Amino acid sequence: MNIEEFRDELEVRLSIEKQYLTQEAASIDESERLELLGKFNEKYKELIKRLANESGIDLNASYLSENLSESEDLSYEQIILGKTMNVYDRLSDELYEEITNL
Repeated sequence: MNIEEFRDELEVRLSIEKQYLTQEAASIDESERLELLGKFNEKYKELIKRLANESGIDLNASYLSENLSESEDLSYEQIILGKTMNVYDRLSDELYEEITNL
């Protein structure tokens, strides 16, 4: 699985997690809803590990690129975090909006 496929799969799974947390927010006290953002962050980290494991990617291994100057001493985990952070940011912003507007 290349990094773009990884990112796409992560986005799908993270969107599902966001839906679950939005449903959970409706059933908990308003003062506890913002704690769901921390839970979402943990889900993001867990999903990266799970997808890496499913794909046979060692997150600690050095990332090899055609352009070595761009990836000197970067691990797969660092590359994946860099390539997927925009997905996480967008979905966490959406989650924030949804749980604060309930």
